[in-house]
Amino acid sequence: MAGHSKWASIKHKKKATDAKRGALFTKLTRAITVAAREGGDVEGNPSLALAVQKAKDASMPKDNIERAIAKGTGADQDAAAFETIVYEGYGPGGVAVLVEALTDNRNRTSSDVRHLFTKSGGSLGEPGSVAWIFEKKGEILVDGSRYDEDDLMPAIEAGAEDVTGDGEMLEIVTGPADLAAIRTALEGAEVEIQSAELAMRPTNRVEVDEAHLASLMKLIDALDDNDDVQAVHANFDAPAELLERVAGS
Repeated sequence: MAGHSKWASIKHKKKATDAKRGALFTKLTRAITVAAREGGDVEGNPSLALAVQKAKDASMPKDNIERAIAKGTGADQDAAAFETIVYEGYGPGGVAVLVEALTDNRNRTSSDVRHLFTKSGGSLGEPGSVAWIFEKKGEILVDGSRYDEDDLMPAIEAGAEDVTGDGEMLEIVTGPADLAAIRTALEGAEVEIQSAELAMRPTNRVEVDEAHLASLMKLIDALDDNDDVQAVHANFDAPAELLERVAGS
């Protein structure tokens, strides 16, 4: 699990230091718009509540959030019709990769994703080819230099499934329905949260060597940089020091 925790730390750092904040806001806006189709009331729409919270965590202006909700509820008649697509494939080293996208042009996004897989030496698979390897969970990240596992007891008491860490970041795993309640419990205990989101976590992992890991990280970064891609999940594992070295190269 140390390798996975390190990857969680690296992903968070990249998001936190990403100069392309406008691109991040575009993705967050799409997520809010799609979630708002089920209703614009945050209290009565858990998916919307989560999307709005992620936007707030990224310091998205309130006006942007309200406009995104308006688009989703139909108040903005010029809103594009986005759809959710999940792509499945294999990356370098035989690693299973699951890609979540929101797009207003299925053909464009499919072509872009297929190209990135092929360019990396991987391959895009059929629906169901790797989805069975993953399960939906909540993930909360907390600064490991400020807190230790004892500080996270409120999360355990609220029903968290697991707490792991790499010395730099602590990762709390929750059931999908428990994410909001556990976040609230931590905030009530004055624990500052770095990020909280739903993710597809692998039920088994593939150990990869340095050469394959470098190619895999390039694929994941390229997918993350695509405007239509909301999230990328992969079932790889590697020693924390190797992940740090490859990420810094």
